[in-house]
Amino acid sequence: MTNINRSHSFSTQIVNFFKLIILLIILTGIGNVIFREKKAEIKTAGQHLISSIYGSPPLVMEGGDPYIRALMRTISFSESNYLNPYYVIYSGEYVDDLSEHPNICMTIINGPNKGKCSTASGRYQFLNTTWAEKAAKYHPHPSKFLVWEDYSFEPEYQDKVLYNWLKDTTAWEKDIAELLREEKIDDVLRMLSPTWTSLGYGIEDNNMTKFLPKVYKKLLQEELTLSRK
Repeated sequence: MTNINRSHSFSTQIVNFFKLIILLIILTGIGNVIFREKKAEIKTAGQHLISSIYGSPPLVMEGGDPYIRALMRTISFSESNYLNPYYVIYSGEYVDDLSEHPNICMTIINGPNKGKCSTASGRYQFLNTTWAEKAAKYHPHPSKFLVWEDYSFEPEYQDKVLYNWLKDTTAWEKDIAELLREEKIDDVLRMLSPTWTSLGYGIEDNNMTKFLPKVYKKLLQEELTLSRK
């Protein structure tokens, strides 16, 4: 009888052991699924924390209207929330060669355009087609040929193309610099949001969108201080 009891007890332990193993496997699988789903959110939260501490890096371009410069840094704060934004492409990966627009189409993993791909690159996340069009008009060194690859995508030129574009009143049918001087940052962000959807009023707000007016005001104070030196 004792041997039978011992055998039954051992069998029960074996069954319980395998149940525990199965439970651990299930929990591990669930954990991996949750981690994969939350990984992008965790990464974004970390980037936003860094950005909230360090702000938006200074422009490489020197000079210019401090109001437009602050706006450029605000766009960057929302669009390329990374420590080295000039070299970042969509998805958060970096490239080394900026002799031309990277034109790497990265798969969009969430949002309304999930499954498509984006060539957004650089500090202001220019699409390759947008860069081709705007560089042809605003790049300080116009191409001798009718191909957009000839336009350098180096940091200074990313800044200058965007600066000249934002300063062009005919392009926006508004004087953006004047609107900013009138403290109409919300109107400006709304006007620009079809181009940079993370600025708000569009389909792809991010966690920092609602803070952008405050971010702009902080960066404007920095730019005004720099302009007086």
